[in-house]
Amino acid sequence: MRKVLSYKVRDVAPYINWAYFFHAWQMNGKPQAERELLKKDAEVMLRQFDESFSTHAVFRLFDANSDGDNIMVEGVRMPMLRQQRPSKGSGWCLCLADFVRPVSMGTADRIGLFATTVDALMECSHEDDPYLKMLAQTLADRLAEATAERLHQQVRTSFWGYAPDEDLTIPQMQAEEFQGIRPAVGYPSLPDTSVNFIIDKLIDMGEIGIRLTENGAMRPHASVSGLMIAHPKAHYFDLGKIGDDQLADYANRRGMPLVMARKFLASNLDN
Repeated sequence: MRKVLSYKVRDVAPYINWAYFFHAWQMNGKPQAERELLKKDAEVMLRQFDESFSTHAVFRLFDANSDGDNIMVEGVRMPMLRQQRPSKGSGWCLCLADFVRPVSMGTADRIGLFATTVDALMECSHEDDPYLKMLAQTLADRLAEATAERLHQQVRTSFWGYAPDEDLTIPQMQAEEFQGIRPAVGYPSLPDTSVNFIIDKLIDMGEIGIRLTENGAMRPHASVSGLMIAHPKAHYFDLGKIGDDQLADYANRRGMPLVMARKFLASNLDN
């Protein structure tokens, strides 16, 4: 199953997580009145965006299995990384592959791959006004994330349909009370942006206007990509630091030179 979707700004704006918006503006701890003034300006811009722009998503559901620390998606290997120090409270060193049925069980599991973005001109608007330009960029980022939130809701309840009776409010969704996870590329459990090359090969991000730089970064910048995993015990975690042994193993599984893997995972290395 593959879905390519476009959304009106008004339909995804309710899914914006304003806490992250205020964090981007370094408004934590600022008076509520200042935050409300900023939000009012943002709401005016959202109404303007709704007249001119849309957001976009592509999702595809695959048969998949785990094979060690790899997730195998229709014969394509997606190497994952494992914590070298156990998560607090769990006692386990986690890997995203842990939440996908092992190939040794002889039965396929399922996994979703997705990407969301905004119209490219959205984040480039108001170039002549620094305040409005930053407002447009931060709103574009939030709308890409909000689109991922809306898409994930549709995936859980309809497209994949593993939680058809889910009835959560948007605050409950933002508190991650749903079943499953959607780890995004570049985030703590999936830090290697070059994974985007694998995802692009499988779902074709270009159809919704996303292009990749030589490092796997997405353009427009206001874009999100990643996995959707349904396992009821799946949860987010921080990979933390990895050692040279895992770096070398990962480079081998990715089929890339060690120096390149070191570049992509620089922030996760012990040295």
